[in-house]
Amino acid sequence: MKPIIYQILPRLLNKCETCIPDGDITVNGSGKMNDFTPKVLNEIKKLGITHIWYTGVIEHAHATDYSKYGITPDNPSIVKGKAGSPYAISDYYDIDPDIAQSVPDRMKEFENLVKRTHKAGMKVIIDFVPNHVARRYESDAKPVGIEDFGVNDDSTKFFDSQNNFYYITRQLFAPSIDLGDGDNAYIEFPAKASGNDCFSAFPGRNDWYETVKLNYGVDYGDNSRHFDPIPSTWMKMLHILRYWASKGIDGFRCDMVFMVPLEFWEWAIPQVKQHYPDIIFIAEIYDISLYRDFLSRGHFDYLYDKVNLYDTLRGIQCSNYSAAQLTSCWQTVEGIGPKMLNFLENHDEQRFASEQYAGDPALVIPSLVVSATMSTGPMMIYAGQELGEPALDAEGFSGHDGRTTIFDYWSIPTLRRWLNDGEPGVKKLTARERWLRDLYSRILNLCNEEKAISEGAFFDLMYVNYQNPSLNPHRHFVYLRSYNDVTLLIAVNFSHNTADLRINIPSDAFNMLGIPRGTVEATELLSGEKSGKILSDMVPFDTFIAPHNAVIWKIEHQAIKTGRKKSSGKHQKNS
Repeated sequence: MKPIIYQILPRLLNKCETCIPDGDITVNGSGKMNDFTPKVLNEIKKLGITHIWYTGVIEHAHATDYSKYGITPDNPSIVKGKAGSPYAISDYYDIDPDIAQSVPDRMKEFENLVKRTHKAGMKVIIDFVPNHVARRYESDAKPVGIEDFGVNDDSTKFFDSQNNFYYITRQLFAPSIDLGDGDNAYIEFPAKASGNDCFSAFPGRNDWYETVKLNYGVDYGDNSRHFDPIPSTWMKMLHILRYWASKGIDGFRCDMVFMVPLEFWEWAIPQVKQHYPDIIFIAEIYDISLYRDFLSRGHFDYLYDKVNLYDTLRGIQCSNYSAAQLTSCWQTVEGIGPKMLNFLENHDEQRFASEQYAGDPALVIPSLVVSATMSTGPMMIYAGQELGEPALDAEGFSGHDGRTTIFDYWSIPTLRRWLNDGEPGVKKLTARERWLRDLYSRILNLCNEEKAISEGAFFDLMYVNYQNPSLNPHRHFVYLRSYNDVTLLIAVNFSHNTADLRINIPSDAFNMLGIPRGTVEATELLSGEKSGKILSDMVPFDTFIAPHNAVIWKIEHQAIKTGRKKSSGKHQKNS
C-alpha cells in the first residue's frame, strides 16, 4: 500500500459561519473529535485516503480557561493566538480539551475516534513533538510514577545532562512581547531557552517564544554530547511514545526531528517498534544531507521531501524554474525515493490556491500528478486542499498570509460547506469545487489502484527528449511507471499552452521494464479516453495535453499486438 495521508486539525472541522478575527472559543467555537462521524470518515476515505493525521490532538497551551476541569490554565500573554499553537505541548499525556464534546471524557472520545477511523478503513497518525514544550508545562493526566519535565532540574546551570531544560541563569525571561501587568503578568526566572534554539532570555517576536527547548544531553555551550548515562529527557520521551502507541494509533508524525540528537531516535524508535512493530514514524526534516542518516541510523519509515521536490514544484509554478529540474529531484533521493513523503500543502506552507502561491486551484494538476505518482512513497494532502481552499482570511494571530491558521479558533469556508452541518457531500460546493474534489479523488485513488504507482519501477524519459522539438523540457516532464504487465506513460504540462507531444521511448526502457513493442489500445486514466498507440523505440508515442494538465496512459502488455507470426516450427520470430 502506498500511504495517502489526509492532514486535518480537528479544531478546524468547525461549523461556525460567522467567525470573528481573534475571537475566543465561546464566539467562534471549535471542531470536535465527535464531528468525525462515520459519514464524515467515509467521505474522506473516498478520496483514496489510507491514513488520517489528526493534528493538534495532544493538549497544548491555549487562552481558554479549563481550570474547572482540573486543567492548569495558561497565561494568555505567552500563548500565540486564542487557540494556541498545537506545537506548544502543555501535557504530553492528555487530549486537548478544545476538541472534546465532553471535557472530562476527552481521552475516551479520542479512543473512540481511533476506533471509528479504523472501522472506516483508515489508519491514525498523531503528532509527536520532541523538541520543545509550552512555557507552562504541567501534566494533570500523567500515569502514576511519571515525573513532569523540569521538576528536578538544577536551574542554576545552563546545562546539565539530567536537566530537562536549558537555563539562562540569573536572567529574567523578557521577550519582545507584552507579558501582562500585575498579578496577571507572566514571570519566568531564570529564563529558559526557547524552542527554536534561542539560548537567550530575550527572544524576538519571530522566535518560538511560547515554547521551551528540551535538553537531550547536548551542551550547546561547547557542542559536547552527554548520552551516558541516558538523559532524563530520553526516558520520559520513550514512555510518552509507548503511551500513545498503546492507544491503538498507527503512526507518529515527528516534529522537527533534526533539532533532536540522531542518537535519541536511534535508541528510541527500535524500542517502540519492539512492542508495536507496525507503527510508522514520519520525520519532518529540512536538510537533504541528513536524509539517509535519519532513515538508516534513525530508523524513520518516511521523511518529508520539502526542500527537494516540494520546493522544486513550487519554483516551477511560481518562479519560472525549469521542469527539467524534476530529474535532479529523483536523482537526489535515488535509493531512498520510496521513503520520501510528498505534498503540496500542509499547515506550515501556503495553500496552493492562495494569492501567494498559484492563485488558482485548477492549475494544480501537473504538480499533483508528479507528487502523487513519481514514487511509491507516501502522498499527503491538507484538509481543504481538495476543494481549492484559497486561505483568504486574516483569522487573528494568523494574518492574511496564504495559510490556514493553526493559532486561532476558526472555520475553513470550503471545508465547512463540504461538511454541510454533519451531512458531508457536494451539495453546497461550487461547480469548480466539485470538479476539483473529483479530480483529487481520481488521482489519489489511482495511487493504490495501479500497482505501477504503488509498487512499480520509475523510468525518466527526459534524457532522450531534451532535443525533441515537440517537447519543451522547461514546461513538460515525462516518465514511465511499470509493474509486471502494466506500464503507465505519464506526461505533465506546466505551460499555459497546449502541447502535442511526440515522446521518444528508448530501447533501454523496453529492455529494463520488459515492455513488448507493438500496437495497443491504451487508456488515459484521468479522462477515460481510449486510443490506439504505437510502442516503439523508433516511433514516438504521441499525446495531446491541455494547458496545466497531465495524461496517464495505461498500457497493458498482454494487449500489445507485436506483429509476430507463427513459424513452421515451435518458435516465433519478428515479422
